[in-house]
Amino acid sequence: MSDTKAPDASRRSERSRRAIFDAALALVSETGYAKTTIEGIAARAGVGKQTIYRWWPSKAAVLLDAFLDLAARANEALGGTADSEIPDTGDLAADLKYVLRATVDEMNDPAFDRPTRALAAEGIVDPELGARFTEALLEPQLRYYVRRIEAAQAAGDVDPDADPRIALELLVGPLHHRWAHRTLPLTHGYADALVDQVLRGLSPRP
Repeated sequence: MSDTKAPDASRRSERSRRAIFDAALALVSETGYAKTTIEGIAARAGVGKQTIYRWWPSKAAVLLDAFLDLAARANEALGGTADSEIPDTGDLAADLKYVLRATVDEMNDPAFDRPTRALAAEGIVDPELGARFTEALLEPQLRYYVRRIEAAQAAGDVDPDADPRIALELLVGPLHHRWAHRTLPLTHGYADALVDQVLRGLSPRP
């Protein structure tokens, strides 16, 4: 009997977590971070609020895990894993274009766009929240760029004196500027043009 109950309990637990994640992301998209509550998430997910408090200490913790889960699922859809590095095929331009195109697709996806905008806005007025989400969500992705650029430097494809952190900011910063301010459309063509222009500046000096 116990052997059959454990998997059922595990499945119920996973269904509850998925419902909570979906509810949290939907509510922060619809009402903003400040108006999103544990009670609202619980009601939307169809669970008791004590179920949420058993797993997370705050709504920020719920949303952080919801975003990490969303990012992991998106990465898996691209054929990667939670710890996927930027591809290193030996062609830096192609590798960066692949990643930036995927980033453009993510930014244009309403499932990412709406909750990310809500949290980005709240992170401006709540520095602690902003720092928490940057550390958990953004910085790990930026370190992938650093390691790929350092590998390109070791291969002689990038100026050895270039600062990898500044180099990656030249790539991702313009994407976030267009996304945040809606100045112009985010497209694959724009991502490709960014890579081409940035790599011209990073080319080894003769």
